Amino acid sequence: MSILQRSPLALAALGLGLCTAGPALAAEQPRTWTLNEVTAPAAQLAVLPPLPAAPRFFALTPERKALLNTIRYAEGTWKNGHPVGYRVMFGGSYMPSLDRHPDRVMYSPGYASAAAGAYQFMPFTWNLVTRSLGLSDFGPQAQDQGALFLIQRRGALHLADRGELSPELAAKLAPEWASFPTLAGNSYYGQPVKRYGDLKRFYVENLAQLRESGVTTWESVAIRQLPRTPACTDRSLSCRLQSIGPRPRSTASTTEYGF
Repeated sequence: MSILQRSPLALAALGLGLCTAGPALAAEQPRTWTLNEVTAPAAQLAVLPPLPAAPRFFALTPERKALLNTIRYAEGTWKNGHPVGYRVMFGGSYMPSLDRHPDRVMYSPGYASAAAGAYQFMPFTWNLVTRSLGLSDFGPQAQDQGALFLIQRRGALHLADRGELSPELAAKLAPEWASFPTLAGNSYYGQPVKRYGDLKRFYVENLAQLRESGVTTWESVAIRQLPRTPACTDRSLSCRLQSIGPRPRSTASTTEYGF
């Protein structure tokens, strides 16, 4: 029976029982209250502003470099590995300067785009990269760092570090680079796309060449900050990159980034 259906007399008795039970419980747990028992005010904590984010740069291993070169191959900026590929604008023309993203719409039959650079960054994408990494120019090293940032942002950097261009890795990059195929073999945006077999063949050959050439391997981690004084002290990206790995050989630097 519900308590709401009990008689008024039963309810009164129940209430009386509850009232008499109160002192008994109080007697079981005695406590003496005094006027001196005053809670002290909570100490006020100083709130410090958050520390500025430390500069973040990505180590460039042969596995990552091979993937970057494969992206260039897919995007049509490989140019047999020549640094001029970093100057390519959409449609095949070349930007005159690498001081900044050109942010200029170019046209080709059926398409129009402001994509530029070795990895065909769109202006809004490059703005995201520069804000996140603190880059100040559009040079080759900055573009490499920007591409690695986008790979990490797509949750694919750990796959790149395996040294294998798997269908899963290609599909994760398809929303970032339209020339990469989805698992279904199509472009994520319905644009011309490279076949997975062609990309894998290029990747395997390029990775073997990089490993044989003894390209300096910094460390197989996403980001590394080495607590030592870099060899140079200016604020250039090249100087700051030296703080996370061994200084590249001068010949390799000239081959990769010299114009």
